[in-house]
Amino acid sequence: MNDQQHVPNQLNIEISEEVAEGSYANLAIITHSHAEFVIDFVNVMPGTPKSKVKSRIILTPQHAKRLMKALTENIQKYETVNGAIKDLEEIQLPLNFGGPTAQA
Repeated sequence: MNDQQHVPNQLNIEISEEVAEGSYANLAIITHSHAEFVIDFVNVMPGTPKSKVKSRIILTPQHAKRLMKALTENIQKYETVNGAIKDLEEIQLPLNFGGPTAQA
């Protein structure tokens, strides 16, 4: 088959260099309404009192559930090869990450 021919049900996905570099996040904040799930990815640095959202993804409830299923399957595959991933609750990191204590 010629590379130029269209294959039915094949999706051609492109990624820009900027997006391909990615953004590091060590915190995800998830909120939802009846119509959508919003996931904000944040990079929280130790000792800094303020952090910014690096990326926001908005999903339908159906796509959020598909994402959860895909993550679950991929985590299982990862742990089969690399061993169990330790939960942060088991490690017990301080919530302030070495920075000042939050005040209300």
